[in-house]
Amino acid sequence: MIEDFLSFLDVGQGQQSLRTLSRRILQKCRKITCAEAGTIFLVRRRGQTRALESMSVQNDRIRLPDRSFLVPYDTRSIAGYVAVTGEVVVIEDVYAVPLGRPYSFNRAVDMATGYRTRSILTFPLRNFQGRVIGVLQLINRLGEGGENLPFEPSHEQMIAPVNAVLGRALEQAEILDVVADANEKLRQRNKELREERARVVALQQETEEAFRTSVRLLARAAELHDKDTGQHIVRVNEYAHLLARKAGLSKVFCDEIRYTAQLHDVGKMSVDAAILHKQGRLTGNEITEMQRHTVYGWEILRASDRLSMAAEIALSHHEQWTGGGYPRGLAGEAIPVAARIVAIADVYDALRSNRPYKAAFSHARAVEIMTAGDDRIRPADHFDPRLLSIFARQHAEFDAIWTRFDDETAAAAAAAAQPIVPPLASTGP
Repeated sequence: MIEDFLSFLDVGQGQQSLRTLSRRILQKCRKITCAEAGTIFLVRRRGQTRALESMSVQNDRIRLPDRSFLVPYDTRSIAGYVAVTGEVVVIEDVYAVPLGRPYSFNRAVDMATGYRTRSILTFPLRNFQGRVIGVLQLINRLGEGGENLPFEPSHEQMIAPVNAVLGRALEQAEILDVVADANEKLRQRNKELREERARVVALQQETEEAFRTSVRLLARAAELHDKDTGQHIVRVNEYAHLLARKAGLSKVFCDEIRYTAQLHDVGKMSVDAAILHKQGRLTGNEITEMQRHTVYGWEILRASDRLSMAAEIALSHHEQWTGGGYPRGLAGEAIPVAARIVAIADVYDALRSNRPYKAAFSHARAVEIMTAGDDRIRPADHFDPRLLSIFARQHAEFDAIWTRFDDETAAAAAAAAQPIVPPLASTGP
């Protein structure tokens, strides 16, 4: 089932808007369960409160208005209850919800349309951190003769293993929408700058912030395929900035690598999702495709003059000092210095992190491997010796960065920052 959904989601992924992907996901889930209707909601913040906004509403029996609606983020509705608690709710007849349940069914839409809602299966959609970001609700399972049937436990068992996959796909689509919107705003802003030269100074800071927001969101979107990456891109930025400073590179260079290093793996957005999610050993062809993420990243970034360093990093951060890397087999000074810096930052963080093929190493063990090597890494062959000597002297600061941006610390801080908000007034079913 998971492999089926991964294949389904991979078709056109990266080009689909959030609403297009929501529509396709809802259609797929309805087909699997023979549901006559359904809705996908995403959690939205409205000022100081939250609500559920409909992203796709489908009903084979009646025509519904093509517009979004909001449901309060509280336990009084079925969808709200699932969003708040993260529980799956299966009801045979929503007109006969058992007493004692905190939620009830709003019959207003049924009364206005003449439709009769009966059975419901509602489950949460989670992101890579496990946080509920939305709800998928399936309505009125139909038998082969069109008769109404209840949803069965087997349907919940079919859907449950893929709800996080669906949630992460929706979150990535949403981030890409934000990126596209930010880029459109940036293009519009640049047009205004050309037309109104007198406002250049006033708008410069705002434009730069929009650009860096786009870079950050693009980097985060590329990492969402892997739930274990967490704060990886933040730490790689900081390691690269530290190495660049200690190497005596210019402030302009150091500032630029601090926000472009995070784009080193952006090309993975173009790699087959089935390869990215494969648990076992990759085949030779799969390894070749995985290695092409360097070229894909360069192709994504090279069109922008502002991202020329990022394009160099994406293309060359897997090159090796003695020429044994990929994709071009560059050696020594022929490898761009920014890519040589990120190579050290990326490998150190990978050693410290959990991966499908290994457990996380301690700082001491990671330093030992980086400086003395193991069966996979030969430092003298892999890394610029001058940069490696700087790492050997400054490794304690690498550990401090790891501690400051540790995944568990970041998750705890994010949870603590979640406000306690009052429920919205009822605005829909």
